[in-house]
Amino acid sequence: MTDQKPSVLFVCVHNAGRSQMAAGWLRELAGDRVEVRSAGSMPADQINPVAVEAMREVGIDITAEQPKILTTEAVQASDVVITMGCGDACPFFPGKRYEDWKLDDPAGQGIESVRPIRDEIKGRVEVLLAELLGQ
Repeated sequence: MTDQKPSVLFVCVHNAGRSQMAAGWLRELAGDRVEVRSAGSMPADQINPVAVEAMREVGIDITAEQPKILTTEAVQASDVVITMGCGDACPFFPGKRYEDWKLDDPAGQGIESVRPIRDEIKGRVEVLLAELLGQ
């Protein structure tokens, strides 16, 4: 990595809703300026279809994503690790930036409840991106 792209890891338990939406937003807003990862401590079988629908409404397609297991390597390879209010046990490494975003879990909720979560995530990702890129 000659351009020293910052890398961000989004973590929630199932890697099916919040972390996938956050990763989708960061990919969309940052383009190739930031490396984006997401993972979960107990990944679900598939992404939450309501999260997929909520992101589709804003023109972001996350249907190709799959929930992934959280690994120590993913944490080590990331500059910023963001957990999503789910009490996840995440390996800690000195020098990493850790944040915990307290967000409602979209699991089992309808689209009307997931839209505000999606929009809150977008706002947080925009702030994060501005910090990462010094804007």
